[in-house]
Amino acid sequence: MDGDHFKILINEENQHSLWPAQKIAPLGWTETGFTGSKAECVEFVDESWQDMRPKTLAMSSK
Repeated sequence: MDGDHFKILINEENQHSLWPAQKIAPLGWTETGFTGSKAECVEFVDESWQDMRPKTLAMSSK
């Protein structure tokens, strides 16, 4: 349902997830503060999550 309202969650590995805005974030996930339509949230994630590797893996390759 593309007309629904979503929020962006992030976990300690810097992985992002779209979540229904009215639902409570599950354990291990933190709200980023960004909310919007599915399309707006996907655009936000595309712009802010460039490196898809988990944070610990990305840091170990530097």
